[in-house]
Amino acid sequence: MSTTDRIPLVLDVDTGIDDALALLYAASSPEAELVAVTALSGNVHVDDTERNTRAVLELAGRTDIEVAAGRPVPLLRPLEVTPETHGPHGMGYAQLAEPTRPRSGRFAPQLIVDEARRRPGELTLVTLGPLTNLAVAVLMEPELPRLLRRWVCMGGTFRAPGNTSPVTEWNIHCDPEAAKIAFAAWQASVDRDPATPRALVLGLDVTERARIGTDHVVALARRAGSTPDDSLDPGRAPGDPERRSVASNPVVRFVADTLRWYFEFHAAYDGFYGAFIHDPLVVAVALDPSLVRTESVAVDVDTSGGLGDGQTIADFRRLWGRAPNVDLAVEADAATFLERLVERVGGMAERRA
Repeated sequence: MSTTDRIPLVLDVDTGIDDALALLYAASSPEAELVAVTALSGNVHVDDTERNTRAVLELAGRTDIEVAAGRPVPLLRPLEVTPETHGPHGMGYAQLAEPTRPRSGRFAPQLIVDEARRRPGELTLVTLGPLTNLAVAVLMEPELPRLLRRWVCMGGTFRAPGNTSPVTEWNIHCDPEAAKIAFAAWQASVDRDPATPRALVLGLDVTERARIGTDHVVALARRAGSTPDDSLDPGRAPGDPERRSVASNPVVRFVADTLRWYFEFHAAYDGFYGAFIHDPLVVAVALDPSLVRTESVAVDVDTSGGLGDGQTIADFRRLWGRAPNVDLAVEADAATFLERLVERVGGMAERRA
């Protein structure tokens, strides 16, 4: 694939476990031009998320990628993090070397604005965490929805139960005011200019169909040419922080060690030994939208503070009379995505060995 055919991406992340897999997927995809990565607080504090991001990119051999940190806290609310889901520093049981490349001196929202202005109509912005950085960027540059090729978002839940409250998804829950600003910006832009690219949103309705299990990790290890590893065997004693993968390949070792924490979390809270890998699916869809079927709808966010606080609301019956600001994913080809994840990350692991 020629460089002119590649898709320029800026990823906005709160790098915990599934963000790390999303970074590996982007770094191993030939059609992706990874322009920069911006980080913020979400799964863990931004000091951890930006360090995790740099370390994962170095593991993938991508020391050329600029990584910038954004706001350490939500716009209005106290910071919440989720170490029980992703581990105390976001990487589960995995331990990566301290990254050698320093983080960027640019402020993450300013980076998003600068790159969009520099390449109008070219960049795809993929948000995998709370929408704080995007909200600040949109307040800095109200034309951002028209400057981007597209905004692709992991966030919300629409026809499925929430994973934070009965009606809310974690990314939106962390900073609902930021999410409301972002969706309102796309609404205003679509209202002014119907040619504005609508946001592409994947909520829990589709991302929870992307389940990774031990068989996928075994397949990835085989693709990488790695020696066998039984660290993910559910029959072994869970919760042992000293147990580490003995796979011969460093990328496979990382994947196994970080996913073991995630698998144990899902076994305790969701009733299956495996994990939803929301964020890599979203990156895969940003690169190939044919992996999902969408419906065009108007989306807004409840910030009332009541029982529905943080809920993403889609007007499926067009009762608001608003123009759609979102292409909402309603079906996803999770099987094809998982095959690509194994092939791409496994192939990159083999090359890195």
